[in-house]
Amino acid sequence: MNRMDTAILEDLGFTHAEIKVYISLLELGSATAGPIIERSGLQSSVVHMTLNNLVSKGFVSFVKEGQRNHYQAANPKHITEYIDDKKRQFEDLLPKLMLKQELAKQKSEVMTFRGIRGLRELLHELLEAGGKEHHTFGSSKESLMMGERFWMEYHKKRTEKGIRARLLFNESLRKWCTTNRYPKAEYRFTDAGFEPLTETIIRHDKIGIILWTEIPLGIVIHNKIAADSYDNFFEILWKRSAR
Repeated sequence: MNRMDTAILEDLGFTHAEIKVYISLLELGSATAGPIIERSGLQSSVVHMTLNNLVSKGFVSFVKEGQRNHYQAANPKHITEYIDDKKRQFEDLLPKLMLKQELAKQKSEVMTFRGIRGLRELLHELLEAGGKEHHTFGSSKESLMMGERFWMEYHKKRTEKGIRARLLFNESLRKWCTTNRYPKAEYRFTDAGFEPLTETIIRHDKIGIILWTEIPLGIVIHNKIAADSYDNFFEILWKRSAR
């Protein structure tokens, strides 16, 4: 039997010894342990233990004649029945696995990011967060370290997903915004003077917080209750800000 076929049997859960013993029995037809040991090249103790395992799985049967067991391999088609049985068992288990995954999604999750490349991953994580609106506050001129082209492409992808944006930028970005308008976006600005280094983005059940330092840092918090709280704070800031 070639190596690829053996690999397939291993993928189905057969051990290396089980494959050797089963193939040896297919070739021998019916045999006692001695010829199986000789053909498989395995140690006597390994062969006896493996034969017991194969018998319990239904792939080998035996007839006792005197003091000896005469073993015979089951029809290889039984492997298909074995696979079908495992599939049925898995289908029974699947709803429970799906429930565990769903419960895990409801737990708080925090991811950290570092550097320009890391913040690109952060922003794309938020892009896939769902929801119908993108809310930002605290954006400053330092955010332009990502590059104008990146921001234009990012907000283009946002609009393609049917997501509107309300953007609360620092006054220092007002001039930039007059020539770089994002589609489906409404802008407001905070008072001039204080230049924040922290930007917060709220998308559906996720919050992104970015520190625009020399090497920027960011975190994404996945928590619906926290996201709603941040959104309420955003609404207060939005109403108090200038157009």
